[in-house]
Amino acid sequence: MATPVDGEGQPSLNGTIPDPQTKKLTDLPTELLEHILCFPVLKHVDICNVSCCCKRLHDVCHGRGKVWGHQYKLRWPRLQRFYRQNESCDWLREYKTRHRVGIQIRRTVESISKRFFTEVPCVGQVLGDSFAEIESLGMPEHFCEDELLFILNSDKRKSLTLKYYAKKILYFLRQQNILKSLKNFLEKPTEQQSALEGAVLVDQYCNPLADVTLDSISAQLDEITEKVKKMLRIKNPSHPSLRIAQGNCSVVEDFELQRQVICALNSVLYEQLQYKGNECDYYNPLNSYIHQVLLRRTGIPISLSVLYMTLAQRLGVQLEPVNFPNHFLLRWCQKPRGSEDIYDFVYIDAFGKGKQLTAKECEYLIGHQVTADYYSAISTTEVLLRMVGNLLNIGKRGEGNEKSYQLLRDSLDLYLTINPDNVQYLLLQARLYFHLGIWPEKVLDILQHIQALDPSQHGAVGYLVQHTLEHIQHKKHPVTPEVKRRSAPEHLEVQYSVGLIMKHKRSGYNCVIYGWDPKCTMSPEWISTMRVHQLSNGANQPFYNVLVQDGTCRYAAQENLEPHSAPLEIGHPEVGRYFSEFADTHYVANEELQTRYPEDMNETLCTVREFYHRLTPSAGNQEEAPTTDQNNQQAMSM
Repeated sequence: MATPVDGEGQPSLNGTIPDPQTKKLTDLPTELLEHILCFPVLKHVDICNVSCCCKRLHDVCHGRGKVWGHQYKLRWPRLQRFYRQNESCDWLREYKTRHRVGIQIRRTVESISKRFFTEVPCVGQVLGDSFAEIESLGMPEHFCEDELLFILNSDKRKSLTLKYYAKKILYFLRQQNILKSLKNFLEKPTEQQSALEGAVLVDQYCNPLADVTLDSISAQLDEITEKVKKMLRIKNPSHPSLRIAQGNCSVVEDFELQRQVICALNSVLYEQLQYKGNECDYYNPLNSYIHQVLLRRTGIPISLSVLYMTLAQRLGVQLEPVNFPNHFLLRWCQKPRGSEDIYDFVYIDAFGKGKQLTAKECEYLIGHQVTADYYSAISTTEVLLRMVGNLLNIGKRGEGNEKSYQLLRDSLDLYLTINPDNVQYLLLQARLYFHLGIWPEKVLDILQHIQALDPSQHGAVGYLVQHTLEHIQHKKHPVTPEVKRRSAPEHLEVQYSVGLIMKHKRSGYNCVIYGWDPKCTMSPEWISTMRVHQLSNGANQPFYNVLVQDGTCRYAAQENLEPHSAPLEIGHPEVGRYFSEFADTHYVANEELQTRYPEDMNETLCTVREFYHRLTPSAGNQEEAPTTDQNNQQAMSM
């Protein structure tokens, strides 16, 4: 048999003669090439390389084509909601922009800890310059938010410092957008302002990281409305409320038909769904957030009234909000519209399971008489001011921790957005920022505004201006932080190190160490109040700064602490400020904390290895003998 040849009589590699009609990859139809190039194993780098091979593949991989659209959607699936289905878009340009924003956001977040780290927790710390940097990128906000969410959703135990600051920036960016929405809401004509929408905006601003939307809240209210209609249908199959479509503002005029709606609403809301006023935990801010009211089925008078009023309106019954002192109410007119006689209304207590009251009975709720003005209907703006005012009072009643200060700041922001010229709250905001040591330039702007509104406040304004200017000068000359080395003679009694997970012997709480002093550095008043003198070693022993599982920060004596026998993650909001990773048995200090305590990380590793080695005898023969330094540390840890 003749030998197979290739081309001009040359043998082929496989012993066959190639068909001159054989198609190349580039001869395939565009649709098939796109299908191949959309395989999940191919990344954006692969597509870039393919598109450089030849003009044919470059054309297949054009920016508006299926291939880059697939790459974009594969890498950033959360962004799909910002595009219409089958939308013609330059996906390559979108991909490059999103990629560039991601790099810039990450660089900014990574740089924050170096610039803003403080060993002592700064309650309510604001990273104003960094927020401005993010805003000044001039990139689409949804790209910035998507990158921040990507950081937050990465490995739970790692990149804790990166996540800590990413969360703060995301919190700020979302709040800024919500404030814009609130301002647009307030500019609407009064008759177009919905109390429900306003309540949702308040909820969103105080919980910017929660998934709260007007659509989701409305959908839940639609479900309750359908339950009420179902009950109405049983009582009166021809009731006109049954024909009211969603979003329709029809009004049922007949008083008997209105009464049937109110009865059915009370039955569904309070008997079937078991909604009730939260008497046991009245001052919990969750009672004011509409999504939490729906989730927990409890609230305070104003939040339950907004819910009740909105449901009644969807069923054709118009109720009006009443700013009654100490107990928000709704009023239901029993006479033709236009009456302002307080005795022509029935007053509904949504907090009291929809109980209907006369004007006189309303006074029994608060234990004293009030003038007729308190029975008047109020606007949606006034409803929001009352709602935000409740949150503000809760913040002022707080324990002075991060959570209460954040609530106070948020509620002040909201109140002054609605009523920007309230001197009392402007002064409170200036004092709060001054106390927290944040935004000194903004404090000066607030004080200037107060002076213009009310010159009689010059005494308080002058004091704050003077001390704020001093604070600004102090910021220009920051103090070099103290570096604490364990090897220093004055630190030899310090047994424990940053990153160790501890248990308090007396109080039983779990915590992680983020700092220490060789002796107690608190004031004599604190030492006396905390009865430090009753400790066996008194104040003359090492004290540790610890983050506690319950979210507090404490200062604990060495004799009261011991390494935790079963290390666990400490669910404290400030963990990321000091630590970059949870490593099963301890926390790894970030670069900034390691700079303050340069010898602690090695000490922590030695302590962890020795302490948990003792707790696991079976592994004893497998470990290397401890070094002299480790033996010394072991003796100190007992």
